[in-house]
Amino acid sequence: MALKSQLRIYTINKGKMDEFVKGWRDGIVPIRLQYGWRVDGGWVAEGENKFVWILSLEGDEDWEAKSQVYYTAPERTALNPDPAQHIAHMEVRFINSVM
Repeated sequence: MALKSQLRIYTINKGKMDEFVKGWRDGIVPIRLQYGWRVDGGWVAEGENKFVWILSLEGDEDWEAKSQVYYTAPERTALNPDPAQHIAHMEVRFINSVM
């Protein structure tokens, strides 16, 4: 079975890391899991306003189509407060395992 993974590096607005992490853990993660995604982990870079996480999708589903379903899901659009409001900058790239 194919596995596609994405590395996401967010710069979080100064002083908002705790709020972001709580919203990500309590809101984003459960909704992602509910819609068939795999969350491989989330990390805070010490001494920086950086949050890093890896999101994966198993199988041959189209990433963009699956993302569209997630972002328009009632649970996602109703998320309040939306932790994304604390993201100042986003870096997103697909990654491949060498293991």
